[in-house]
Amino acid sequence: MDKYQCTICGYIYDPEKGDPNNGVAPGTEFSALPDSWTCPVCGAPKSEFEAL
Repeated sequence: MDKYQCTICGYIYDPEKGDPNNGVAPGTEFSALPDSWTCPVCGAPKSEFEAL
C-alpha cells in the first residue's frame, strides 16, 4: 500500500492508518478514498497529493 503526501502542507496519508477522524478506516487505499476527501491538515483536495 502506497503512502501519499500532500504537496501543500506535507501531510502523509498512510493507508495502514487511514484517517479515522474523518471516517476513513485503516487499510483504505488512497485510490479508494472518496473524491470529496480532503487533507485533514490543510483541506487540500486529493489532486494535490502525490505518491511517495
